Amino acid sequence: MDIKVSGKQVDLSDALRERVARSLDTIAGKYFDHALDAQVTFSRARSFFTCDINVHAGRGLTLRGEGEAADANSAFDDAAEHIAKRLRRYRRRVNEHARDLARRDAPQEAGTQYVLRQEDEAAVDGAVVDGAHATVIAETAMDIARLSVGEAVMRMDLADLPVLMFRNSTSGELNVVYRRGDGHIGWIDPTSRK
Repeated sequence: MDIKVSGKQVDLSDALRERVARSLDTIAGKYFDHALDAQVTFSRARSFFTCDINVHAGRGLTLRGEGEAADANSAFDDAAEHIAKRLRRYRRRVNEHARDLARRDAPQEAGTQYVLRQEDEAAVDGAVVDGAHATVIAETAMDIARLSVGEAVMRMDLADLPVLMFRNSTSGELNVVYRRGDGHIGWIDPTSRK
């Protein structure tokens, strides 16, 4: 596994870098055989350290863990435990569900995710207009996987995403799951009203 360890305005020792690489290899090897790469970023915020871990564990599977503590080692331990917990959940769910091989062989659809920023003020024919339009500031290619609702919620939790679009394996229609403001999961299914 390719592991990149960096610090934002923090000097990292070689011992910490080796410990991070060793720990992530152990966690990934225990729960997921073929993790591809990981990015670990340490930063300092006032009186504590933060650690952000992003693991690309396989095609369409990204895990994110965050931790904060008084020292960098403890912050990493906290973030690594989040990753391990998510991998344990993922592994348990994979083992509990019987997978339909024909469904897995179906090609995934491609989609594009856009991040928009609304302009505060824009000039139209010399006049200033508030909130006139939004500007695209990021664009990412995404795969739209064919999943059950439970699998979609699991992927959304593993990647720590606020929303996930997927093709429902039961109905074949595009569906969306999202994290609501109250912490619960919302599900948008256009076929449920027919």
